[in-house]
Formats: sequence, structure tokens, C-alpha cells
Amino acid sequence: MANFVSLSEAVSANLNDGDTVAFEGFTHLIPYAAVHEVIRQGHTDLTLMRLTPDLAYDQLVGMGRVKKMIFSYVGNPGVGLLRRVRDAVENGWPRQIEIEEHSHAGMANAYEAGAAGLPFAVFRGYLGAELKRVNPNIRSVTCPFTGEELAAVPALRPDVTFIHAQKANRRGDVLIEGIVGVQKEAVLAAKRSVVTVEEVVEDFDDVHPNACVLPGWTVTSICHLPGGAHPSYAHGYYIRDNATYLEWDGISADRERFQAWMQEHVLEAKPEIFAKRVAEMESAA
Repeated sequence: MANFVSLSEAVSANLNDGDTVAFEGFTHLIPYAAVHEVIRQGHTDLTLMRLTPDLAYDQLVGMGRVKKMIFSYVGNPGVGLLRRVRDAVENGWPRQIEIEEHSHAGMANAYEAGAAGLPFAVFRGYLGAELKRVNPNIRSVTCPFTGEELAAVPALRPDVTFIHAQKANRRGDVLIEGIVGVQKEAVLAAKRSVVTVEEVVEDFDDVHPNACVLPGWTVTSICHLPGGAHPSYAHGYYIRDNATYLEWDGISADRERFQAWMQEHVLEAKPEIFAKRVAEMESAA
């Protein structure tokens, strides 16, 4: 059953240097607060998994905390490059990182295989694509029933998965509403999981049609942290902060400016800053 703890306690108890870790959420409900706490605590040599690495992974890579990324699509959504990731790959700054690129379908199926306890995922994909030329973990198997050639990738099984969600009830169940990516699969595939939530309620009422409930027994730790997805958005709570995504392009383009921003806005900040940023964004709108 999930424990209700502070974010600092959850990260300290569940994440170790060298772990394989997923921070999932598809544009919506990206767990930025958890990413920042990981950076503050100094965890390093991490292998990151995520369908669409965005600003959160740009920050982790730029701070030198990552040794490998397993991903599908790298970019600043709607803006352009992840400049810190590119600098690490092309120039080894602040350290060289290993990359393993997949398609979205490949990653999603790999999480599902991990959640099911299977060693690998089999699906129709990568036909005509050249990713397998640079990723030896993309292979083929022949269906024993039809003879069809199918794609196969290793299951993804994070040591820890972090997600953000709208609500948790006092029993420890977690409610995700709106755009649901692979949060469920990433949690079920992981050895441990940490969920930050906008609010804690007695029970779930008026559930959105596109919703998912993670039972308390699937979650290790829950942290009440309003605004914990900012600058991503949380359906029903706040919108996406597009200005921050645009601003990041300039911040991340220069190593010294990036380091100064991280020092002020992450290393010296507290988790409660996320709720304040959401309030400032809403008052300016």
C-alpha cells in the first residue's frame, strides 16, 4: 500500500545512483517537481526512459546526472531542439551519454511487456524504418503460427517510475484524467513508483470518461504537491505554460546561462515553488 510522504522523502527512499528511472506523462502531467528533487539530491549515473524527452530530461542531462537515455523523439515541444541533450551527444558536455532510440510504438509496447512480466515485446513496427541500423535492441521474430516477421524489443522495467496525477484518495489509489499516456504501464513495469498529486481526497467523484485509476497496491509513495507538473499541465487544474517552453530555448542555448538558471530555479528552490508558479501564470492570464 502506498505511503504518503514528502517529495524529498520519496526520492531519497526510492531512487539510488545508477538506477534506471522513468518520468512519464505525455505532454500532460509531466512530473517536473520530481525531476527537480532528483537534481537537488544529486542522484547521478541514471538511465532515463521516456517516450518524449522534453525540458525535464534536458535539465537532467545538462546537470550531468545521466549516463544513458532510452527514448522516442527528442525535442522541446512546439519550439525545437533540446540543446543540452544535443550538447551532451555531440560534444560530451557535461558528460558523454549513451542513447537508444525507438519509435513511440516500440516504447509503449516495451513498457507493456515490462508490466506483464515478459522479457520482450512483439508488435508490427519498424517496417521500412532504419532505426534498427543504429539500435541493436530492435530485432525481428517470426510468428510460429503465420510465418509473419514481427518487430521485437526488450521489455522496459524501470527501477523507479515517477508520474504526476490529479488525485489520490486516502486509501492510496491514484486517479489520472485527460490525456493518459503510458503512466499506467510505466508504474506497473517498475520495481518502485512515486506519484505526485494535485490533491488528496476522500474518494473519486465525477470521474472523467478518459481516466485511469491505479490501485494503491501498485504505488510505493504518494506526495501531495499542487502544481507539480508545471510547466506541463494538469487537466482540470491549470494549462500548459507555453511561455516557459519558449523561454527555455534561449536559456538552454548557452551553458553558463543554463547553469545559472538551474542554480536559481532548481538547486536553490523548494518543491512548493511549483504551486506559486501556477498561481503567477493564472494571475497573468
